[in-house]
Amino acid sequence: MNDASWGAPPKGGYWGPPDQGFDAGLAPAAPAGPAYDGREAQQTRPMPIVPDSPAGPPSGGDHGDQDDLDHGRDRGTAAGGPPFRAAPPNGQPYGQGPGHGHGHGQGHGPVAGQPEARPETGNPAPAKKRAGRDLRAAIGVGVGLGAVILASLFVWKAAFVGVVALAVVVGLWELTSRLQESKAVKAPLVPLAVGGAAMVAAGYLRGAEGAWVAMALTALAVLVWRMTEPPDGYLKDVTAGVFAAFYVPFLATFVSMMLTADDGPWRVLTFLVLTVVSDTGAYAVGWRFGTHKLAPRISPGKTREGLLGAVGFAMAAGALCMEFAIDGGTWWQGLLLGLAVAASATLGDLGESMIKRDLGIKDMGTLLPGHGGIMDRLDSLLPTAPVVWLLFVVFVGSG
Repeated sequence: MNDASWGAPPKGGYWGPPDQGFDAGLAPAAPAGPAYDGREAQQTRPMPIVPDSPAGPPSGGDHGDQDDLDHGRDRGTAAGGPPFRAAPPNGQPYGQGPGHGHGHGQGHGPVAGQPEARPETGNPAPAKKRAGRDLRAAIGVGVGLGAVILASLFVWKAAFVGVVALAVVVGLWELTSRLQESKAVKAPLVPLAVGGAAMVAAGYLRGAEGAWVAMALTALAVLVWRMTEPPDGYLKDVTAGVFAAFYVPFLATFVSMMLTADDGPWRVLTFLVLTVVSDTGAYAVGWRFGTHKLAPRISPGKTREGLLGAVGFAMAAGALCMEFAIDGGTWWQGLLLGLAVAASATLGDLGESMIKRDLGIKDMGTLLPGHGGIMDRLDSLLPTAPVVWLLFVVFVGSG
């Protein structure tokens, strides 16, 4: 889940000012002076003046955790534009003359990526809020995933267990790949993938006891598998492997354990709906009213107002789901369930933000257009699954 869902786009605070390159749309270069030999001009082909890219400043997108890492890069060069610009029309070097601020070479015209100044006041025009993602692609992918989940959930339970196992294997692949790319940590993927899929199946077939046994065997397999390679880095590799086994497949087993109840599909659907509604409420309220940062060092896009939106939306949805979808449930239990979901989903999102910041990446993958990777969709769901499972057991029992 990502950060735009938690607050307004940054107002120049977290990401800092955009890279301050040369002016866009400048007039032709000044006439040749004493240092410019006209005879050399006949042998030199003039370079056309190309304006900077019109791309604006980064917005507080849902997955905007790494936008600050791009601060300081030359946007014109990175976008494919030429690294040279014509001299300013007044003949003064860049960075001097009226209208220049501090930094490395501002021009007289509007800087690419910054709002233009208002003629009557001279103040920059307020930037429009943007979601930071391709909403059409995100909605399309979300609808497609929802259709697959609902079809497998209510038609054949075993098929839904297979969907969960597949998501776990892909999530493990994304996580171990990013660990190796960013930290040179080689968590063994083969025992993790086999053990993770077995863990999800064991949770469905044998309950909590089966899940714990599968978790222990997976951790042992990680230790043994890594012994086939040189001992350098053994400790960090197996530690990362055991962490990955707990973080992804073990937490996912609680989803398959929910499914074993008589009204299991409705319990799983309630769990999914509350998590999605919590994220949606955080996005809607935080994007519109968010001003106070929730955890600026971890995820600057999240706000306290967004958290309140998540709590309110999740509690309302929880009351409706527990009253009308869960056998033996009541509305007040739904209020508590929604509150717990909002808290766990927020902590899960912040936890993955910490991981991605440590790895120096923006998304865990690119498999889902508009969303990132599978792990970018599981960040709120994984830590919420055991919380919802436990509250269902306390409120209405495990059957």
